[in-house]
Amino acid sequence: MFVQSEEFIVAHGGKLDDLSIYGQESNYTTWRLAKMNLAIRSIDGNIKHGDTFLNDQHPDLKADFVIANPPFNISDWGGERLKDDKRWVYGTPPAGNANYGWIQHMIHKLNPTGVAGLVLANGSMSSSQSGEGEIRQKIVEADLVDCMVAMPGQLFYSVQIPVCLWFLARDKKNHKFRDRRGHILFIDARKMGQLVDRTHRELTDEEIERITDTYHAWRGEGNAGVYENISGFCYSAPIEEVKSHGFVLTPGRYVGAQAQEEDVEPFAQKMTRLTGQLSDQIKEAAAVDEEIRANLTSLGFFLTS
Repeated sequence: MFVQSEEFIVAHGGKLDDLSIYGQESNYTTWRLAKMNLAIRSIDGNIKHGDTFLNDQHPDLKADFVIANPPFNISDWGGERLKDDKRWVYGTPPAGNANYGWIQHMIHKLNPTGVAGLVLANGSMSSSQSGEGEIRQKIVEADLVDCMVAMPGQLFYSVQIPVCLWFLARDKKNHKFRDRRGHILFIDARKMGQLVDRTHRELTDEEIERITDTYHAWRGEGNAGVYENISGFCYSAPIEEVKSHGFVLTPGRYVGAQAQEEDVEPFAQKMTRLTGQLSDQIKEAAAVDEEIRANLTSLGFFLTS
């Protein structure tokens, strides 16, 4: 993500000297790989080794931007040793799940106008066990949630479950752009992406651009166009509406159903086409069955009807 940040700045005509990178990683091997990855690209980054929760190596850091893909849903994060931590402004996270520890850590690291984006498990948007619902309510009421994006599954090689993106903002009044106070943007991108193999899905450049342009337009950024709610995709919800949903932040609750294209194919024609497809699939299935039986028989095993 640090490498992508520098590439983003270059692509948009910014100055690399304006960017200072800070990070922390607890796994020693991963930390060394991160340092090497930055070094071979001549990127100067202050990346520390240590446990983020138990040994914060940047205790006084207040960042303009925070980006993170933390290990979500972990239970062995040392929460029982951090009951009175100063980062838990909105409530003590449960010792059995670090998700709301990560969220509050990121909030703690933002400066007064800072913005954070992090990847978390879908359950973080609606969980209510062990006080997580109350923490989420306080974060929403503090007007820190800027945008929620529901993503499709299979985006990561190591995790097959779908994830979500949290965008948090300290100052939603933001004098440069539109005043977004009292509202949250919800984007449902669960149907996006293309399978590149049996286990991995990737978003196309056009899909990524659609998501980012929607967020930028909603923020009121120049050249991003005019924002509008799109059924089944995006919706700007007032916090009072979020309250009526029990402070659940799942985009599907707000964006509504996607408009269906009118089916103009005549019924008789459609049934002929579908029954033909079904007939072909039945024949293919029968051929596969025979092949399986033959292979089992060659191994000395037999299937009975």
